[in-house]
Amino acid sequence: MLQKCRVMLVEDEGIIAMDVQQRLEKQGCQVVAHVTSGEDAIRTAAETKPDLILMDIQIQGPLDGIETAARIRTAQDIPVIYLTAFEDDDTLSRARVTEAFGYLLKPFEERELVIAIEMAVYKHSMEKKLRASEERYDLAVRGANDGLWDWDLKNNEIYFSPRWKTMLGYQEDEIGSSPQDWLKHVHPDDVKLVQENLASHIRGDTPYFNSEYRIEHAHGGHVWVLSRGLAVRDADGNACRMAGSQSDITTRKLAEERLAFDALHDVLTGLPNRALFMDRLKYRLEYAQRHADHLFAVLFVDLDRFKIVNDSLGHAVGDQLLMATAQRLQLCVRPEDTVSRLGGDEFAILLDDVREVGDAIRVAERIAGRLVTTSMLNSVKRSTTASIGIALFDANNLKPEDYLRDADTAMYRAKAMGGNQYQLFDPAMYTDVVALLEMEGELRRAVDQEEWLVQYQPIISLTDYKMLGVEALVRWQHPTRGIVPPLDFINIAEETGLILPIGEYVLRTACTQVMEWRRAGSPDLWVSVNISGRQFQSPNLVKTIIQILTETGLPANGLLLEITESVALRNYKYSLKMLKELSALGIKVALDDFGNGYSSLGYLKDLPLNVLKIDKSFIQDITTNKNSDTITTAIITMGRALNLSVVAEGVETKNQLDFLKTSHCDRVQGFLFSRPMDQDEVLKIASGARVF
Repeated sequence: MLQKCRVMLVEDEGIIAMDVQQRLEKQGCQVVAHVTSGEDAIRTAAETKPDLILMDIQIQGPLDGIETAARIRTAQDIPVIYLTAFEDDDTLSRARVTEAFGYLLKPFEERELVIAIEMAVYKHSMEKKLRASEERYDLAVRGANDGLWDWDLKNNEIYFSPRWKTMLGYQEDEIGSSPQDWLKHVHPDDVKLVQENLASHIRGDTPYFNSEYRIEHAHGGHVWVLSRGLAVRDADGNACRMAGSQSDITTRKLAEERLAFDALHDVLTGLPNRALFMDRLKYRLEYAQRHADHLFAVLFVDLDRFKIVNDSLGHAVGDQLLMATAQRLQLCVRPEDTVSRLGGDEFAILLDDVREVGDAIRVAERIAGRLVTTSMLNSVKRSTTASIGIALFDANNLKPEDYLRDADTAMYRAKAMGGNQYQLFDPAMYTDVVALLEMEGELRRAVDQEEWLVQYQPIISLTDYKMLGVEALVRWQHPTRGIVPPLDFINIAEETGLILPIGEYVLRTACTQVMEWRRAGSPDLWVSVNISGRQFQSPNLVKTIIQILTETGLPANGLLLEITESVALRNYKYSLKMLKELSALGIKVALDDFGNGYSSLGYLKDLPLNVLKIDKSFIQDITTNKNSDTITTAIITMGRALNLSVVAEGVETKNQLDFLKTSHCDRVQGFLFSRPMDQDEVLKIASGARVF
């Protein structure tokens, strides 16, 4: 039964039209209209939009049924079945062109009519679905970012979508349909891989085709693409068709290449980083171990006083200097050599092939000459120097890190000797470094265990030879070495930053002790404590001092801080700010080792100082060296003129004392009066008795 099928009847013979309509309604169809002319049929079809039209060929009006059907099919896409008595070839040919869905010759049986209508409706429904599917596919192909391809393996022809072609810069007619039109554009280094991946999937060895490769672009160069595909197989399992997509992955591949480059290169200078340097050094070491006549050398280069550039001119200028250094180092070596930035201002160089130590030395001298060329850093002229360590191939060194370690050790020796020079590594240097590292480890333990002994050396007034105060001096109570003097560990503590907890311990201990002396009957006694450069630069110094004075109850006038000339002038603006803060708290400040540092007199009038301490190097030969005599007298005179107390350190003889007294020096300290002593010994002479 043709339930709910809406039919329009075009028939000019009334009796036939009535008979057909009855048959249709009997089968459940709805006849939405009956017209007799072509013009009426076209208009009514547009208004009623039937599911099917039964069309007589011989109808009224200028248009016959075939012409009418053609126009309706074009405008309305409504299926038409002809009901006619004509069966001549000419009529059939004309009817065929209109793509009719049926052709029934009058008279016909009802069953024939039903079958014709069912077939027409079903066929039209399938055509609509197919067109919709094709439209969706065409829209997807044109709208997709990926290029699509469809390979007929039996005919060996490939369809490439428009996007596939435009992705490579080609017009529609510039790419053919054979596999060679694809493969001939693949990069020569990648074409074998693509062919192998295709063949592997066609054979069934892989579940799908997947390949990343470079392919030629019409406008020059190559782009990276990812091509994927899947084969369709026949009943025997043989691939008969293969379809897939092509994506442009150039951006991703460039990003991956950049990441790979960055993983092995320094971002700032573009030089190989430590990882790449060590890999090349490892390869070079393995080669040298197989070929004893092929030597190599490693140079470790560290810029001198680079931190000053960063601190004073800023990191942007520091980066400028590092980039300039990288360029100059590369000019000093051959293309086969490797220049690497390890980090900070440290560079390493692998000289790939040297005949003797002189070859490495000449490179080091060339580097020194290149670097010393004046650099313009934000309008500041600066001559760059470096400390360079050299390590040559040694059959006993089996690991690449041994050479970098040895070159680093030699570099530190060059820096310790004043910088701006090179040093060749020798095993004794390594022994010294190991001892230094052991010392550092023991110092860290000493900080944790507080293995410190604070002793005190009296500071004597030359007016009455009575003790005014004491200088706190730290000693290390080593569990196996005994008492270790400060000269043996203070520099290491300063370099490692351990001086901060050590200095805080000494400051707290000294303030606690002087309060005990004051309570015991010496209310005016004060203590002098040395502040290192690292301590003075600490932003927490003032806060720490306030906290210790509060905890111990010591008034600010009971504390004198000693800083050296070099520390005070390292950053003059910072020093001036810091000293003003300390002075505002009532804490006195002494300038230690005066005359042996910068010896610039201009700052004395601005810095809030209270005491000048004459360096003991002048006191030692004050009675035998006219220059020491003159300088000491000048310092005393200047100090008095600036209303500063003057202390002479290192007084050991009666002649030195007499000279200082005659020169009107205010205070002295030294072995002539007392060596550093424990707190109980200080208490014995704190009563005000003359010390000398």
